[in-house]
Amino acid sequence: MYNIENLKIELLEEKDIEVLAPIMKRAFDEDSRLHLGETEGGPEGYDNGEFLRKFGLDKNSTSFKILLNNKIIGAVIVWINNKTNENFLGNIFLDVNTQNCAIGKNVWNMIEDRFPNTKIWRTETPGFSKRNHYFYVMKCGFKIIKIENPMDKYESNYIMEKEM
Repeated sequence: MYNIENLKIELLEEKDIEVLAPIMKRAFDEDSRLHLGETEGGPEGYDNGEFLRKFGLDKNSTSFKILLNNKIIGAVIVWINNKTNENFLGNIFLDVNTQNCAIGKNVWNMIEDRFPNTKIWRTETPGFSKRNHYFYVMKCGFKIIKIENPMDKYESNYIMEKEM
């Protein structure tokens, strides 16, 4: 079903954060460079593993490391609500040298397959991150349902949903 061999997701563990923190920093810094012309940028703790510890290891999240040829290349964090089956994609990132190769789309397919009872997926992404908008809408089938603070390049936020 997936068209990239040797791509898999496994549950995130504390020991993975040491490897994932620099990957996350590179991914977010590249997004800031591309879209804001800045050398660095991301949410608090993106650059030292604290973001991953806070959200990826949260008892209410379900988080996966992404592996290609058994090497960690990124992660995905989701919140699953088994009562409503309305789930939230909190974060997905890949190392910069593995982006734009259909890996993200394949990982998203794995997530959807892992949670087949989902009725609605929701996510948010910064307004400046045009590449994320394209990925979520054109590759993964989300729809933009709201734009918060559209005139503020740092505070604008795209709210998206995907009905299954």
